[in-house]
Amino acid sequence: MKNLLLFGIGLLLSLQSMAQSVPILKAKTLGLLETLDDSQKDLALLPFSDSARTEWTNLPIGLAARNGLAYSELSEKSKIAFHQVLSAIFSSQGYLKTFAIMQVDDILHELFEIQHSRGQIDENAIKMIRGLDWDFGNYYLLISGNPAEDEAWGLKFEGHHLSINLTVAGDEFSMTPLFFGSDPAVVEDTQYAGLRPLSKEEDYGFWFVNSLDEAQKAKATQAGKVPGDIITSPDRPQWLEDFQGIKGSELTEGQQTILHYLIEEYIGNLDPEKAAEHLATLHARGMDEIYFAWIGSYEPMKPHYYVIHSPDFLIEYDNVGFLDNANHIHTVFRKKGNDFGEDILKKHRLAHTH
Repeated sequence: MKNLLLFGIGLLLSLQSMAQSVPILKAKTLGLLETLDDSQKDLALLPFSDSARTEWTNLPIGLAARNGLAYSELSEKSKIAFHQVLSAIFSSQGYLKTFAIMQVDDILHELFEIQHSRGQIDENAIKMIRGLDWDFGNYYLLISGNPAEDEAWGLKFEGHHLSINLTVAGDEFSMTPLFFGSDPAVVEDTQYAGLRPLSKEEDYGFWFVNSLDEAQKAKATQAGKVPGDIITSPDRPQWLEDFQGIKGSELTEGQQTILHYLIEEYIGNLDPEKAAEHLATLHARGMDEIYFAWIGSYEPMKPHYYVIHSPDFLIEYDNVGFLDNANHIHTVFRKKGNDFGEDILKKHRLAHTH
């Protein structure tokens, strides 16, 4: 009954807001473009068919150069306009996570400089670290296609621990893959000590896995070492075909509720229309069809990983670090068959003559 009610609410919200988000996204993006000069537009704009639209990575700029216009090159007016775009793409929590992740890059840089000043890092190491170009401004904006004229266009914002991929096709839009990461996961020094940009992704994961009884936990937990990264990372296959771990139908109602909270934390990063759409899909299939798998420690600050897998969507979370101190989170949310808007683009092309 609870799931049915939630499904009804999600569907109602989706229907009420249907097709409202795309005009807003278009208007905000065009508003941003109006603030850029011609040289900036030359950097930010690429044809929709350019392969850069569908290439992604979470590596720092020093290891993986990006196409597009650097955030640091935006004027104050352009930054204000860009914040309007991000506010339209995300919910308040998704928007605030985005800029907390960017801020943590500056904090990470400061943390290494402190270690260097204390003699904990030598000159060669700090030179290498500085070359990675961790910086609040080292995130790049790329707009594919022409939002003013084209039915299909996209926007990418990417850098260290961020890959935001918006695709628009007609009156639909997609937001996958969506990568959020944080290093450190919890800041342990400076005036920002205690900051955790991805706190609930971690806390709800531990809450759920530790709600399982011993038999359930044994079924959910997979053997082997914690992966060094999410399994569907940029240089690996982008979807997992095999379902592993414990199935939702094997959980109690209370455990299903906790797992639902965890899934909602990822879906809730998105704009309300898109979040309602994903929740409606989740509730239509039901929690019984969701699989959850865990690898590693059941305690914080030790390496651990989980994957939430349904026939419709995939969530991965990985927290590893140096030695035995896991303090470096990677996450990804993706919808099956719809990375970079593949599904909505296909439907749009079938419905329209080009």
